[in-house]
Amino acid sequence: MSIFRQATATALTRNLALSSLVRPAAVRAFKAAAPHRSLATVADSVFPPNKAGPKPAIQRSTPYQFDPSSPKATPAALKLKSGHAFTGISFGARNSAFGEAVFTTSLVGYPESMTDPSYRGQILVFTQPLIGNYGVPSQEKDQFGLLKYFESSRIQCEGIVVNDYATQYSHWTAGIPAISGVDTRAIVHLLRDQGSTLAKLEIGDEVLENKDVVNFPNPLERNLVSEVSTKEIYELNPMGDVKIALIDCGVKENILRCLVARGAAVTVFPWNYDFNKVMNQYDGLFISNGPGDPRAAMHTVQNLAVAFKNPAPKPIFGICMGNQLMGMAAGLDVFKLQFGNRGHNQPAINMKNGRCSITSQNHGYALEDSVLAPGKTFNGWEKYFVNANDGSNEGIRHTVKPFSSVQFHPEAKGGPQDTEYLFDDFLSLARAEKVKNTMKPFFVSEPLSKDINRPVEVVA
Repeated sequence: MSIFRQATATALTRNLALSSLVRPAAVRAFKAAAPHRSLATVADSVFPPNKAGPKPAIQRSTPYQFDPSSPKATPAALKLKSGHAFTGISFGARNSAFGEAVFTTSLVGYPESMTDPSYRGQILVFTQPLIGNYGVPSQEKDQFGLLKYFESSRIQCEGIVVNDYATQYSHWTAGIPAISGVDTRAIVHLLRDQGSTLAKLEIGDEVLENKDVVNFPNPLERNLVSEVSTKEIYELNPMGDVKIALIDCGVKENILRCLVARGAAVTVFPWNYDFNKVMNQYDGLFISNGPGDPRAAMHTVQNLAVAFKNPAPKPIFGICMGNQLMGMAAGLDVFKLQFGNRGHNQPAINMKNGRCSITSQNHGYALEDSVLAPGKTFNGWEKYFVNANDGSNEGIRHTVKPFSSVQFHPEAKGGPQDTEYLFDDFLSLARAEKVKNTMKPFFVSEPLSKDINRPVEVVA
């Protein structure tokens, strides 16, 4: 099963079809058989805005013209709460959907993005013009029972918006709506200038005539972490040499893979599980990524605050939302970014050595870390990484205890793997903790050289 199932030969054929230099007969026939697709920009008369005041002045161009003679072409519209609308054609499910409109600048990795639990509740706009051009692989699993090419077992985003898509695809996308033929550049300009906004992806013949005011439910008012977290405790690689407890706030498959592939035995717990009750059985604690407002996961924050006070602390590491939850447990606040950081090219600077790494990111919230000025600490915490683009927080760590977290994704699937060493650092701390707790000096009740009539008791 695949979303687009686009063969390499077909992708090349489409590229040739777009070229003015080479247009073989087969290509012309292919283009003639496909439904007409042209760019649509903002149509400022589709429906009125929800709030009073003049609409932003947007230069109009000819919108997509729906061709009713094509049996495959179903009209679709992306309607933003700001009052703007984009019309195009549907190539996904025939149902409408609401969500927060966000964009990603990733050039590759659309199967991973669509199945990333951090995108729950969001309508995902791809800035990469052509989506599906290299197809989508199978749902094959690796030796650990994890999906090799997806980040979860289902599509997590509410819908997708693309400029163009590869025409050969399977019904694996049938669960969510999708729109093509829109000017994604114009959408991104709106989101960057006005911030991420609520939206509706509407499918069907009525979208061209429907001018009713839309009520936009806010997915951020739901506990999205609870929706994507595991409901049952499960184990991976149980024979691993070091035991890690992982709190699942929406964990990606590749995070789990990065841990078990390095020899860890991982037990995955629900987001609100009180891990402090069982930490004596584990060598380290991992807090995963997740969707939505981190303030919805206050149970995890409270449990972390207790763990931070443990006089014999175990190593703790967090990624993405894990960074926000650990920061909140340390006494920091969070705030919503204007349009978030999503893509594979975000620069993060290590504040200890000045080294800049290109990272994969997907978040709409960040820690408010003004109290962590360079050279200063707050409750024993210091700034670990900072975003070189917007100066937002990219990580914190404790100056004494083995606690640290990062806002970006070291597992990066897809994306650069420059910071994957952070998994090695965390597991090295966990293994050191295991050695400290298990490799104690032997206590012998009596000298071994003395003749005795009972066994010598050796206590580890």
